[in-house]
Amino acid sequence: MSANIDDFDWDKFESQKFGGAYSKDQRTELEKMYSDTLNTVQEEEVIKGTIVGITDRDVILNIGFKSDGLVPLSEFRDQPDIKIGDEVEVFIEDQEDPNGQLILSRKKAKIVKAWDNIHKALEHDTVLEGLVKRRTKGGLIMDLYGVEAFLPGSQIDVKPIRDFDIFVGKKMEVKVVKINSAFDNVVVSHKVLIEKDLEQQRQGILNNLEKGQVLEGVIKNMTNFGVFIDLGGVDGLLHITDISWGRINHPQEVLELDQKVNVVVLDFDEDKKRISLGMKQLTPHPWDALSADIEVGSRVKGKIVNVADYGAFLEILPGVEGLIHVSEMSWSQHLRNPQDFIKQGDEIEAVVLTLDRDERKMSLGIKQLTEDPWTKQDVLEKYAVGTRHTGVVRNLTNFGLFIELEEGVDGLVHVSDLSWTKKIKHPSEFVKVGETLDVVVLELDVPNRRLALGHKQLEENPWDTFATVFHIGSIHRATILEKSDRGAVLELPYGIEGFAYPKNLVKEDGAVAEAGETLDFKVVEFSKEDRKITLSHSNVYLDAREEASKADKFAKKKPSPVVGAAPTQQGAKPVDIKKKEEVKSTLGDLEALSALREQMQNNEKEVGAKKLQAAADAKAATENPKPETSDEEAEAE
Repeated sequence: MSANIDDFDWDKFESQKFGGAYSKDQRTELEKMYSDTLNTVQEEEVIKGTIVGITDRDVILNIGFKSDGLVPLSEFRDQPDIKIGDEVEVFIEDQEDPNGQLILSRKKAKIVKAWDNIHKALEHDTVLEGLVKRRTKGGLIMDLYGVEAFLPGSQIDVKPIRDFDIFVGKKMEVKVVKINSAFDNVVVSHKVLIEKDLEQQRQGILNNLEKGQVLEGVIKNMTNFGVFIDLGGVDGLLHITDISWGRINHPQEVLELDQKVNVVVLDFDEDKKRISLGMKQLTPHPWDALSADIEVGSRVKGKIVNVADYGAFLEILPGVEGLIHVSEMSWSQHLRNPQDFIKQGDEIEAVVLTLDRDERKMSLGIKQLTEDPWTKQDVLEKYAVGTRHTGVVRNLTNFGLFIELEEGVDGLVHVSDLSWTKKIKHPSEFVKVGETLDVVVLELDVPNRRLALGHKQLEENPWDTFATVFHIGSIHRATILEKSDRGAVLELPYGIEGFAYPKNLVKEDGAVAEAGETLDFKVVEFSKEDRKITLSHSNVYLDAREEASKADKFAKKKPSPVVGAAPTQQGAKPVDIKKKEEVKSTLGDLEALSALREQMQNNEKEVGAKKLQAAADAKAATENPKPETSDEEAEAE
């Protein structure tokens, strides 16, 4: 069998296959001819193709590749009349899918082509035409070759557009002003096309513009500070203060959008191309029509048109206003908010305080409609020294507080006149603004409108009594309220405060007393005039030790009893060592110390009596000797 395979003619077999009759040169030539009919294509490239077939779902295109490509029929909705032989641009998505098919896309080809056209339009500043698809927040969305572009509302026209819906579905010429490739955003403008047409017209208006010129314009926009008027391609600002001689809160109170108005040119800045316009300047000033009967002291009526922090403006006539300063609203010397007295829109009466017709200024007052409380006849009697009153706290300061006894009558209570016993650093520790307080008049100065008041004077000075209670050397129970480097503030009985220096806060065990502790303190200094009490905790046990030491020294100096006199004879009391230790252990108590001293004095009296008795017994024994006794009797005795 192997012999038969070796004798097989393979060349003859190969020549019998398809194309086997061609020689090597002929085959090379045929391959070259075939390759020349094919195009070299790359993925993600836009190329032209010819329609060679149309099915229910796809369009078959020949792009000169080794195989035809398919494009979904849905991508030709904008060209319903396509036919075989038409040329279209397509985007190569995939040269060969898993089925060996060439995948093409007309939609992506349009997008790539559209972005190419948009970039060229931005580069060469060309005009594009697009279709407005819909409105969005702040502008419109346009379709440019299948790419959505944003047209801001401010770029639609030179004048503000209030209704964007009128542009939806319409074609509009625009220019590309910005491209954000990272987010595929395109911003276009129609306004730049209009501005070019208006530039020449605007320049002509500006060349002929001058101050005082009266022009006709159309209100194109309103703000809270004024309106913008279109003067025929040039905008001017009519400020709210130049609309009317009277005061208005918003231009819409007297004007409307798209209204034609006559204005006068007030100012013109050629560099910045700003035009300031006026409307009220076309009518006479109302100050010129102010009655000559109005003068200083006259009473006028009007309407409050504005309330500020410093006062309120009263409009007597439209365009004629007077200022009512807050200090002229009440006789009270404490300035308050003007809204506490009047509100905007109130119709009130006032008195003319100053009037300047040339400067067109006027100041008014309303407190002058009532009598000054300091000029009343009964003020000396009503606020005599020693009289008692109740007032409202209006203001607090570091040195005291101001109380309003009545409208326009205020008095000062110094911080030292608030309490007899407590040392108040700031009035806020004692009272709050708005609270009532009982006071007594200490001083009255009518010409200078001054009252000196006191609160503690409502009670008698307790320091006369404290002098007998907190005398020097007395011991009291006290609580440490607060502590600082200078010392500690103590709370004593009757609500009085005392002071202790740091050295006087050391306890018997060596520790230092802290805030909140309650201990015994001894008075070391008392000043009635300064209302000051200085105390010491250390002196309590130090003085006790000193007294105990003196007592021990006194006991050691006592004379010894007579020899032979037993301490237990003649009624003498033996010394109790345990009781002696108890006395030593309670030396800190002054009552125990006093009892010990009394006991020692009694012991001395008993010792003296024993000495006298012993002497009498010795004398009697000398004069009347006893008979001799036996040893047994002596021993028994």
